Amino acid sequence: MSQKKLVILSGAGISAESGLKTFRDGDGLWENYDIHEVATIDAWRRDPELVLRFYDERRHQVLNVQPNKAHKAIVELEKHFDVHIVTQNIDDLHERAGSTNILHLHGEILKARSASDDQLIINWKKDIALGDHAPDGNQLRPHVVWFGEPVPAMYEAEKIVRSCDILLVIGTSLNVYPAAGLCYACPPEANRFIVDPNNLGLEEESFIHFQGTATEKVPQLVDILIQDFKNT
Repeated sequence: MSQKKLVILSGAGISAESGLKTFRDGDGLWENYDIHEVATIDAWRRDPELVLRFYDERRHQVLNVQPNKAHKAIVELEKHFDVHIVTQNIDDLHERAGSTNILHLHGEILKARSASDDQLIINWKKDIALGDHAPDGNQLRPHVVWFGEPVPAMYEAEKIVRSCDILLVIGTSLNVYPAAGLCYACPPEANRFIVDPNNLGLEEESFIHFQGTATEKVPQLVDILIQDFKNT
């Protein structure tokens, strides 16, 4: 019997419990920075040094935190399901926990790329300075998708979600597009679960809501999925 395909959409809420701050829509600030000053292509053109410094700080944070119980619980699912993770997060906590099939929608902070060629990507764990060049001779920039830029991985992500048997949403509010639109690619017959501490009112979307934090509820949900869904 072939394994069921289980797709996980993860967002900032799962990494927040490891100590990584999240962008807050309410005040438009991320770690006390105005996102328009540090996370847009216009910001890069206007003040690349400030943008690099902001992402250097993000990189330092990622390198100094660890995967949490939710990241680790997800790994257990690979023993029983064909697991695909589509994450909005730019950290590598899923990888460090042991998950093996991960698509990063918004890039990866531990990589850098040519400012002129978004396909020229290299591993990079140190600060990026003005004058650090990609192999093509152009300035390196963080390998992240800035606000207002296209999301190249969306087509692949939609393809992954379109064929899932089980959809698990963790740590994302389903309010930020285009990533939130991935739920609409999910087959109508698929089982849908969401882990979130807030009252979301998603009954009409056929989600089963596990209300609580990722570290509280993901391990519980993993046990239920393994017990009730792996052979059904």
